[in-house]
Amino acid sequence: QLRLMESGGGLVQPGDSLRLTCTTGGLTANTVGWFRQAPGMEDERVGCISSGDGTQAYVPPVRGRFTVSRDNAKNTVYLQMDNLKPEDTGNYSCAATVRTFRTCPLSRVWYDEWGRGTQVTVSS
Repeated sequence: QLRLMESGGGLVQPGDSLRLTCTTGGLTANTVGWFRQAPGMEDERVGCISSGDGTQAYVPPVRGRFTVSRDNAKNTVYLQMDNLKPEDTGNYSCAATVRTFRTCPLSRVWYDEWGRGTQVTVSS
């Protein structure tokens, strides 16, 4: 049974915004990352957030447009996506680990738990 659940995807137009939600259930999800996979492509890092002070990291294509945040009381991590572009289309998954880092890692190898993802399509 998956313990990470994503929601909030949909079909939007270029320039629109979406907020994705990742619920971590009973996991001790100290560090959470977001990844995406476009059809026929390998998955791609997006961003992540650390526990504690909530330090974030992003890959250059989304920096300044995407924001990862968390509400620990709700066991939820968000991915706010603004000024969406067609190249942002993909299945967005969240991943978590109990490990803590000074700066959250963007490499998938550090994450132990994964959700199935939610589809985001950006098209006019």
